Amino acid sequence: MTERRHTLSKEERLSWKRHIDRLFTEGRSFVAFPLRVVYLLSNEEGMPVRASFLVSVPKKRFKRAVKRNRIKRQVREAYRMHKYDLWESLEAKDKRMLIAFLYVDNELHSSVTMEKAMTKAIRILREKEA
Repeated sequence: MTERRHTLSKEERLSWKRHIDRLFTEGRSFVAFPLRVVYLLSNEEGMPVRASFLVSVPKKRFKRAVKRNRIKRQVREAYRMHKYDLWESLEAKDKRMLIAFLYVDNELHSSVTMEKAMTKAIRILREKEA
C-alpha cells in the first residue's frame, strides 16, 4: 500500500483565469453549509492533478482580512485531509475536476464544523461525478 502524503501543492490550486471563468460559467453547484461548492468535470489533459480548487470568502461579509484568512485556512486544511477520497473516484474514471469552495455564512465556524461540511461536500462530489 502506498503511503498518502497529506500535502497541498501549488498545482492543486486553481489559478488560471481561463479555468476559473469556465468553472463559473459552465459549472454546477450545491450547498454543504457553510460552503457553496461549484464544480465542473473536465477531460482536459493539460491539468497536472486530478482536482484543482480555489477558496473564496467575500469581503462584503468579513471586512477584516484576518477573519477571511482564517476561514480560507480552515477550508484548505479540511480539503487537504479529505482530498484522497475524491481523488480515488476520479482516478478510477480517469476524469479531472475544477472545484470552487465559496463561504456563504456571515459568522465564523469551528474547524470541526468546517471539516464536517467538507466531508459532506466531497461525498456529494463523488456521487455527482458517478
